[in-house]
Amino acid sequence: MAFFSAVWFLTVFVAFTCAVQLISIFIVVFRTQVSAPSHGPLGLLGVSIIRPVCGLENNLEETLESTFLLDYPLYEIIFCVASQRDAAILLVESAILRHPTIAASLLIGDDQISVNPKLNNMKKGWDAARYDWVIMADSNVLLPRNYLQCILSRWTPTTGLVSSPAIGTRPVGIWAEIECAFLNTYQARWQLVADQIGLGFAQGKNLCWKRQFLENAGGIRAMAAEIAEDVASTKIVRNAGLNVRLTLNPFPQPLGYRSRAEVWNRQVRWARLRRVGLKAYFIPELLSGGLFPLAAALLIVYLGGYSPSYVFVLFLAWYGAEAMLAKLAGWPINLRAILAIVLRDLLLPVIWFSAWGNGSFVWHGNVMSTRKSIASTFSADA
Repeated sequence: MAFFSAVWFLTVFVAFTCAVQLISIFIVVFRTQVSAPSHGPLGLLGVSIIRPVCGLENNLEETLESTFLLDYPLYEIIFCVASQRDAAILLVESAILRHPTIAASLLIGDDQISVNPKLNNMKKGWDAARYDWVIMADSNVLLPRNYLQCILSRWTPTTGLVSSPAIGTRPVGIWAEIECAFLNTYQARWQLVADQIGLGFAQGKNLCWKRQFLENAGGIRAMAAEIAEDVASTKIVRNAGLNVRLTLNPFPQPLGYRSRAEVWNRQVRWARLRRVGLKAYFIPELLSGGLFPLAAALLIVYLGGYSPSYVFVLFLAWYGAEAMLAKLAGWPINLRAILAIVLRDLLLPVIWFSAWGNGSFVWHGNVMSTRKSIASTFSADA
């Protein structure tokens, strides 16, 4: 009896996780096949794009240049740099000079409104923005020509914020491939699924605000209520009874080379931020990925429940579906990318447990801690 109970329980677990995997992939495949919008909502909306810049990132010149090439008649670009010594300043100034017909400016300085250096950097941009719609776009995101249409077309009367994850492209080296495996068919997939079922949450790569709404909620300072501005943004919107919506398709982030330390530190940092800010979403992450379903299938085989071919078929179905998603969505996929997806799943539980460790991390040279009460720090400084 115990034997049959164990095999039954493990079989149900494998069937359930496989169903979730395949359904989530089907949902995202469906979304990504919808044609990209060629126009936004009715009426011409002026848009301010704030791009915080910090240091010389891979492909930075290309991603900055893309901001000037948007197929949209009424927008301004505000580049924000915290330090006068930042090496990226020359690239920003050069890009502005190459496009004299585009309204663009570079603001330098650091407003200490939080422990989040990106928010401190963007504060001056928020104050200077002239339009009612303000987009905060990370400097390493490559903006397509219809970027503003893709974002503005997602607004509805119940929307408080439009966001978008990033899709890793042009990886160089196995660790960059692993970063793509995290960003694309894992993180972006689950974010898009959450949006599809009405549980969308913000991703700091792209945040589009209706200015008056955020001002009524406390302005950009309200985004300092959490250590991660996207977590705070999600809570601001949901507390107002509105929804965070995601673009139909994520925007590309050309990665270039990534080292093991860069990928590991970034994934652990993001996991710690999710654990602190969105714990209900973070807890189930331990069982995500293919490691536990495949381990359960191996155990069933060991117990004599099925033949060894059962595990092989499950492996092909699980990772073949992810490869199909990447292929149909136009995301990078090849044999090395599939290997990276498998390695990612081996890393997921290790990262999950690491997220419960020391709460401090370094972001762009700034030491930050998930243990620090940002709200209390902000109120004391105010």
